[in-house]
Amino acid sequence: MATIETRNVTYTYPGAAKPSIQDVTISIEKGEFALITGPSGCGKTTLCRCFNGLIPHFYLGELSGEIRAAGLAVKDHQIHELAKHVGLVFQNPENQLFALSVEKDVAFGLENLGMLREEMRKRVDWAMELTGVYDLRERAPHELSGGQQQRVAIASVLAMQPEVMVLDEPTSFLDPLSAKRIFETIHNLNRTLGITVILVEHRLDLTAGYCNHIVIMDEGKVILDGDPHKILNSEETRLIGVGIPKATRLYQMLEKDGVNLNHEAPLSSDEMARLLKEALSPQ
Repeated sequence: MATIETRNVTYTYPGAAKPSIQDVTISIEKGEFALITGPSGCGKTTLCRCFNGLIPHFYLGELSGEIRAAGLAVKDHQIHELAKHVGLVFQNPENQLFALSVEKDVAFGLENLGMLREEMRKRVDWAMELTGVYDLRERAPHELSGGQQQRVAIASVLAMQPEVMVLDEPTSFLDPLSAKRIFETIHNLNRTLGITVILVEHRLDLTAGYCNHIVIMDEGKVILDGDPHKILNSEETRLIGVGIPKATRLYQMLEKDGVNLNHEAPLSSDEMARLLKEALSPQ
């Protein structure tokens, strides 16, 4: 069952000469970890803004086509209604954090829903524990590191217990190790809680191994959509200019040299290491 669905969606920002996204039709199933990627300026962020109603309710402009999120027609429901079902984590956490303490930031969305204090307390503590920021609960967000701020931003969305979590390049300001920790947290939430994750990211070496659905965009259009192993191993992906994972590239080089690993193309270094170990171990 699709939890996010678009049909022939085209959107043009006010005053823009051409659409940012054009004829986009995708379907993301409940519980999937979907990765949206493509060259800079290809329309990834614009598409994400459609999922929680920022387009068309906050960003005006010209929108055509159909968008459904968690069974709701986005055009017919306001942002505060959609926020109960679709949570968005921004690229820069500072755009999302504004309270005097971590705890108050995580509680903000629940307060706006008028949730009872006891239930709110449970949700806030749960979200902070899951994301590893419970010990920072009394700290001011502006005092935290970039990685800590991003975890707080994720906790504030998670406390709402949305069906879908959309993350727009959430680690663009972080070093690879901090980014890896964030992605592992997101992956665990997807596996253990069944939350549908939609991740916009260009660093595929860090993220491709977690996803089971990939959407590649270019110039506002969806070019490829489907299984990550097949798509990231395709010639078309390389020609678009997407930086395929190094493990996938190594697999292609070995295959070209006549080394057959009898397996689909790996997406991560760990996956590649397992394949090589199996290939080199005595039968």
